[in-house]
Amino acid sequence: MSVTKPPIPAPSPAPGAPQGAPATQVSLLEIFITFLIIGGISFGGGVVAYLRNALVVEKGWLDEEEFLTALEISQALPGLNATNMSVIVGDRLRGPVGAIVGFLGMTLPGGLLVFALGIFYVSNHGNPAMHAILAGIGAAAVGLLAAVTVQIGHKQLEHLREILLILITVVLVSFLHVSLVLVLLTVLPLALFIYRPGRGEVDEP
Repeated sequence: MSVTKPPIPAPSPAPGAPQGAPATQVSLLEIFITFLIIGGISFGGGVVAYLRNALVVEKGWLDEEEFLTALEISQALPGLNATNMSVIVGDRLRGPVGAIVGFLGMTLPGGLLVFALGIFYVSNHGNPAMHAILAGIGAAAVGLLAAVTVQIGHKQLEHLREILLILITVVLVSFLHVSLVLVLLTVLPLALFIYRPGRGEVDEP
């Protein structure tokens, strides 16, 4: 008589890992090194491009929709977008410990570089070459930000309501120079009303 063996249960997630984390657990060292590299080579607004390339394209830890959602949350929270992203993604991958590791990896290079460059800038702030270097870095950061805006922004341009929200935000911030706090207090309730559950629309599969 043959005995049927019970099925082997699937391995449970690591303690502290949030629901929805990748099935293959990412090591804390990999999280730290990934954000350490991003924090060390990204400049200004261009950090969004580096985050997308590392987290979506290279590592595959997030898909485009998840990345955009995490970015939206990080922008709505106080603090730097990149730092908020490192905490959100680290927590998703390995729970609270992953959030701490991601935060340390992201902030360590910037802290050390700012300290070193601050000393260098004080002694060379009158040098024209220094101004040229900073101008070049600023232009590169703007270009990177524009590139990633085109790459991930097309998903927000499929319906008229998204376009209107974007235009309202751009006008308030760029042309009327309204405080970001006031913009959030104005646009956020409008967005919540537009995307409220049960508004009579059926989401596409």
